[in-house]
Amino acid sequence: MELSDLFWNASLQELKQGYILKNDSYICLLCGERTEKGIIYQDESIFYEAERYMRVHIEMEHGSVFNYLIHLDKKLTGLTDHQNHLLGLFYQGKNDKDIQHEAGIGSTSTIRHHRFALKEKERQAKVFLAMMELLKEKDQYAPAFVSPHKTAKMIDSRYDITQEEQADIIRKFFPDGTDGPLKRFPSKEKQRLAVLREIANRLETEKVYDERNLNQILQEMYDDYATIRRYLIEYGFIDRHPDGSEYWLKK
Repeated sequence: MELSDLFWNASLQELKQGYILKNDSYICLLCGERTEKGIIYQDESIFYEAERYMRVHIEMEHGSVFNYLIHLDKKLTGLTDHQNHLLGLFYQGKNDKDIQHEAGIGSTSTIRHHRFALKEKERQAKVFLAMMELLKEKDQYAPAFVSPHKTAKMIDSRYDITQEEQADIIRKFFPDGTDGPLKRFPSKEKQRLAVLREIANRLETEKVYDERNLNQILQEMYDDYATIRRYLIEYGFIDRHPDGSEYWLKK
């Protein structure tokens, strides 16, 4: 299962802690790092059991789960830039007067209004989540959608794709199977996204590629490797240094 699927299918408690337990391994929902039950991990002179070390990993690599979530695209959080900024200040434990000064807001009563609006949003989210959970038990015709990758730069109608549609697209454009070459690069956005997702799955999560190495891997799939590389960046699957010296899968 892809990291994005693990992330979106996690329970609220699992999402809050930032990791899940699967097949005797603790998996970081933020980057895919794993620790194994029964293994002792060392950081400097301190030894940790697997679950505790996963919490140490999240703190060292991501700061906190909150810090990671608040930096997700607003299409994924449903927050405005202003709400996002205020949440960050609230999380830092700042009082309303300090926030008024730092954010340039007219009065502390305005900040209290924003707090109330966020609480209202929380109440609405709880009710909606309960309704969707109940709906799952009754809606036998609901299609299984492919989860958008967490690093997507824009969530729109391109991501309205079911697992069945994804499989059909892959069979069409990779007629020799998922290990074979790409027949052609599609012009339709939804098909293009499905193809790019499949290509990104062939790259190693923890590996940093130089441009020559990445080009060689992509060229084995499709002659116009430069186009594939450009769209992988555009769709948020991979990132790179500004000088193009190194590339890696975004987590």
